[in-house]
Amino acid sequence: MGAEYDVLKLKNQICFPLYAASREVVKRYRPFLEELGITYTQYIAMMVFWEEKKISVKELGKKLYLDSGTLTPVLKSLEAKGFVRRYRSDEDERVLLVEITPEGEKIKEKAVSIPQKIAGCVKLEAEEAVQLYQLLYKVLGTSEEKT
Repeated sequence: MGAEYDVLKLKNQICFPLYAASREVVKRYRPFLEELGITYTQYIAMMVFWEEKKISVKELGKKLYLDSGTLTPVLKSLEAKGFVRRYRSDEDERVLLVEITPEGEKIKEKAVSIPQKIAGCVKLEAEEAVQLYQLLYKVLGTSEEKT
């Protein structure tokens, strides 16, 4: 392969370690989430519900960087488990709202230890984790404040 093709080498792609690291981290969540009976995508949606309590599907999609085609099955599954309730807005029937249920609030107690367990699986110093967090949001084109 000539030098002009170096850009096509896997080791020269920033997207590959991002992709592989993302898959690896999500894989590490799996045993903890299986205890709750949810997937990683359902977990991040639940994190929004625990914080917001009620949100439109459109806003949820923006927060999670997911389109409605991905969100719909996630929300249907969470609703079937009794963790959320979906309904049309009274003000505008085009708006689909999703609200956490008492059952969805209950699993929050089981989930509260997950971030610390994951932190133990990811071998980064605290300062490195903050830097990575900031860089990833920079890649996403936003600046998120970690609280």
